[in-house]
Amino acid sequence: MANTSQSLRRAALLVSAVAVLGLTTACGNGSGTVSSPQTQSGTAAPAGGDPTTDGAGTPASTSGGTDTATGSDSTSTSSGTSTSTSSGSGVTSSSRCHTSELSAKVGGNDPGAGQENFPIVLTNASGRTCTVRGYPGAAFVNASGQQLGPDPQRESGSTVTTVTLKPGQSAWAGLTFSNPEISGAKTATPTTLVVTPPDEKDPLKVKWTNGTVPVSGNASSVRLTVFSAGTGA
Repeated sequence: MANTSQSLRRAALLVSAVAVLGLTTACGNGSGTVSSPQTQSGTAAPAGGDPTTDGAGTPASTSGGTDTATGSDSTSTSSGTSTSTSSGSGVTSSSRCHTSELSAKVGGNDPGAGQENFPIVLTNASGRTCTVRGYPGAAFVNASGQQLGPDPQRESGSTVTTVTLKPGQSAWAGLTFSNPEISGAKTATPTTLVVTPPDEKDPLKVKWTNGTVPVSGNASSVRLTVFSAGTGA
């Protein structure tokens, strides 16, 4: 009788050991050792992740005022106005405009004090309301697609606002440089201005018909301002 009881106890212990071994293997990493949950490497945050930055992740000053976008651009489909109120955090109810939803053009020159001043105009060509905020990306390129001159510099001290665009409405950013004939900078004649909307990676290409631009030497810097409502005209 005693032998029978001992046999039953040994059988029960054997069943328990097998169960524990199975549980350990199921929760482990295949080697019989329990491992901690694995964390997969993350990817880069969305380009427009922080509305309090200037469009490229750089902290920027914000405006607590109201920014109004007009639909007076030649490519516009709406002649109304849209008002966007920027809070201190720069948060708006609509999301940013993507490159595929925008058209681009370069407005007429407004020269002054030896400076050439052109508005880069983005127009909402989509069927929804969206926003632009901060600086554009820009580069002059030749017919072969090679960039002419260094990347433009951002104009310091610009006040950043979120511009809300209804379908057909526009926002503009300034592109300025010193007149090469006055500055003595070396020049080149681009065929295209490549424009990248704020927080986007895909560019838009605009035919450049405004002659030579400075690419090196004295006073060759090209500068950009932040987007404001309207067309800059």
